[in-house]
Amino acid sequence: MIEQVDISYEKTVLIGLITKFQDEVKSEEYLDELEFLAYTAGGEVLKRFTQKIDVPNPKTFIGTGKLEEVKNFVDENDISVAIFDDELSPAQQKNIEKILQCKIIDRTNLILDIFAQRAQTSYARTQVELAQYQYLLPRLAGMWTHLERQRGGIGMRGPGETEIETDRRIVRDRIALLKEKLKKIDRQMDVQRGNRGSLVRVALVGYTNVGKSTLMNVLSKSDVFAENKLFATLDTTVRKVVIGNLPFLLTDTVGFIRKLPTQLVESFKSTLDEVREADLLLHIVDISHPSFEHHIDSVDKILEEIESADKPTIMVFNKIDVYNPEEIEEDDLITEKTKAHYTLEEWKQTWMAKLNGDAIFISALNKENFSQFRKLVYEKVKEIHTTRFPYNNFLYNEYSEEE
Repeated sequence: MIEQVDISYEKTVLIGLITKFQDEVKSEEYLDELEFLAYTAGGEVLKRFTQKIDVPNPKTFIGTGKLEEVKNFVDENDISVAIFDDELSPAQQKNIEKILQCKIIDRTNLILDIFAQRAQTSYARTQVELAQYQYLLPRLAGMWTHLERQRGGIGMRGPGETEIETDRRIVRDRIALLKEKLKKIDRQMDVQRGNRGSLVRVALVGYTNVGKSTLMNVLSKSDVFAENKLFATLDTTVRKVVIGNLPFLLTDTVGFIRKLPTQLVESFKSTLDEVREADLLLHIVDISHPSFEHHIDSVDKILEEIESADKPTIMVFNKIDVYNPEEIEEDDLITEKTKAHYTLEEWKQTWMAKLNGDAIFISALNKENFSQFRKLVYEKVKEIHTTRFPYNNFLYNEYSEEE
């Protein structure tokens, strides 16, 4: 199911909607993210298409006029892939493919493709393969269009229908097999988690590409793979970290994203168990991203889904080295000041002030404010540790130079 192949950049177009639930600004943000996803998967975006519409067209997702416009561009520029920002129904995908005569994928399929490229361990590959099969199952009918007589009824039961049913059965059996395999791996991981002793567990959570793996490398002095692409890390990594005289376990988890496919949340539930079992969460935020507040909301929503929203949390605002607020000239009397113009100091006076010291601004890459960050983590871990072991404050003795 999963193949590791060399990526050559394919010419792609992006297609999104502007609706009453998703205004023009939000639509642009989603398409920016979709473009980064396409780039991560190996696509070169040549053009974006958006349409204002109340509800998606049940047959072709976008209107026929807009679809004709897309078709002309696809034909003229030899486009090989059209990527839609929302999940398409099997019927929509089939209809659009007939008209555009190129590969049609939606956001879910694109994310699954990136996960398939990124999965390294047997565990991650099994999780991704399960999600792929769950996505594929309702779409099997459209894959047998080369066979005739697919309609039911007397005299119409041809080989096409038999092939589809056989494939559905094979896919269902494979899904059951993969679920069993994951259960077995989950039991093994439960044993591993149980063998880690009584150390306090700290988990890094956050949106994808916010710098979790970079922070992990700096804190634990390890070499977890980090790259400026979405979903660079899929496999959960656990390292023992010692700050001062206090040891604890630090876990790097898969990044979250808006419109995360339900199949992935389902199949990656066991990976997210690391978050569920953590004593402290470090919620990493890319402060330099213009939509970082939306990213926080998306992460909070997934933490609620996995029942981890009420855990002790430190908000870590990363990448302050590349944060550049927009400026208003002194003689500019027209431009209205918005959040895009806030300096870091001004941000600290907003809702962030209510975090009661459980927030810090750092640069993991340049180690800016890193000693303060380590001190804050130390205090939080110490608090949890001394509550759990009131008669043994520390697992390591602290020696002063005088001794």
